[in-house]
Amino acid sequence: MASDFEVFEPDFGTLTADITSKVARIPKLSGDDKKSMVANVEKQMEEARELLEQMDLQVREIPLQSRGLFSNRMKSYKQELTKLDRDFKRSRIAYSDEVNPRNELLGDDGNTTENQLIKLREERACLLDNTERLERSTRRLEAGYQLTVETEQVGQEILENLHHDKEKIQRARERLRETDTNLGKSSRILTGMLRRNRMAEGKELTTDRKYDG
Repeated sequence: MASDFEVFEPDFGTLTADITSKVARIPKLSGDDKKSMVANVEKQMEEARELLEQMDLQVREIPLQSRGLFSNRMKSYKQELTKLDRDFKRSRIAYSDEVNPRNELLGDDGNTTENQLIKLREERACLLDNTERLERSTRRLEAGYQLTVETEQVGQEILENLHHDKEKIQRARERLRETDTNLGKSSRILTGMLRRNRMAEGKELTTDRKYDG
């Protein structure tokens, strides 16, 4: 599974590098060119998310003792994609898209156009901040869920190991009882043999004495 994960890594790096380049160009574009570029980046961002999901699935199937390194790499890739998504959103509302002609905002009244532009920028910045807070909350929830899943997996493995250990102990106890039983039988047999030998020896002594007399 680790090899599958490492196969996806170069694809993810190439894709994010291309997205980064295009995001940097978006503020310099306008009109149809900008719409086309935005649509293209949106498609690539979705591809990057799907690729990251595949990589995440691969990491979850790696044994726990080897998963730490890959989990750290996944965390870094998720942070990279989150930052890229944030940059993409900001590039879409860059100054090049703001309405420069005053009469397009307020008609013939151009006295407050600058204030309106400032307000518009502030509202957009506030919207971005709120979006980022939501994204951070979502990431914390996802991290908490991931931790819960991993904890459950570790707990399940511990329970399975304890179950196997319990079975081994029970089998060992059964073998010990069987050994004790066999030792008891052997001891009784040996005791009987010793008694018979002593009785036989006693009879021989008695016979010998008769002959001597």
